[in-house]
Amino acid sequence: MSIQLEHVYYTYPNGYTALEDINLTISEGEKVAIVGQNGAGKTTAVKLMNRIHKPTKGRVLVDGVDTRERTTAQIAKFVGYVFQNPDDQIFNQSVVSEVQYMLKRTKVAEEEIKRRTDHALALTGLEAYRETNPYDIPLPLRKFLTIAAVIATQPRYIVLDEPTAGQDSRGNAILRQIIGEMTGQGVAVVTISHDMDFVADNFDRVVAMAHKNVVLDACARDVFWNDQALEECRIRRPGIAEIAHLLGWDDERVLHCDEMVELICSHSQADGNKQ
Repeated sequence: MSIQLEHVYYTYPNGYTALEDINLTISEGEKVAIVGQNGAGKTTAVKLMNRIHKPTKGRVLVDGVDTRERTTAQIAKFVGYVFQNPDDQIFNQSVVSEVQYMLKRTKVAEEEIKRRTDHALALTGLEAYRETNPYDIPLPLRKFLTIAAVIATQPRYIVLDEPTAGQDSRGNAILRQIIGEMTGQGVAVVTISHDMDFVADNFDRVVAMAHKNVVLDACARDVFWNDQALEECRIRRPGIAEIAHLLGWDDERVLHCDEMVELICSHSQADGNKQ
């Protein structure tokens, strides 16, 4: 099971070409972050995954099915897309009705609707807002509402567009839990993000884009310690990695806080032994 972009080009109606001969595969259960400067083609690439866009040239396959042969609604059953702005997706009068909307439209059994709704609201921390109008809750919570609505449909792939925008540390912790649970169930989670700390902490694979194509597709450590890719894609190292770089510890390729603590302790011990 996978999403495959095969030699894909995409040109917008105004004549602007956003992708040129891109090849990319997302497999079930993967955690994949797509990064790069604005205009690199990230959003266009993920919108091809659930047929918001159709390729101008090349093929996009979802579990072997060419997206050009299906409607956007049909592909959305398999690829759930969470927009950067939740207000582009929310249109129901209560949190619970928003989560249940697609389930009722697709005639899911009432008992199953209740089970999925309860689970999605619990996972996203929205249980206390069931009967609240979505526009009476803060923007960060509305973002979780759109995630809950997608989770409830049980897609095989979930795309999150800038999920950390506007979130605090609690929101980021909830996102981490959601990503962990979904991928643990075999669901692939793909994110577009400018938050490199979030990417390094939560995603095993990073696709760095520039010039309308993929510059580097590798594990997070290999991407964030590749100076050429960072410069070409105009992305920065995560905070911990940048501190290590400033200290001249490039060979250690530190990426996470616990690694930094261990490295500092080892350097302190070495300095103490020298004295």
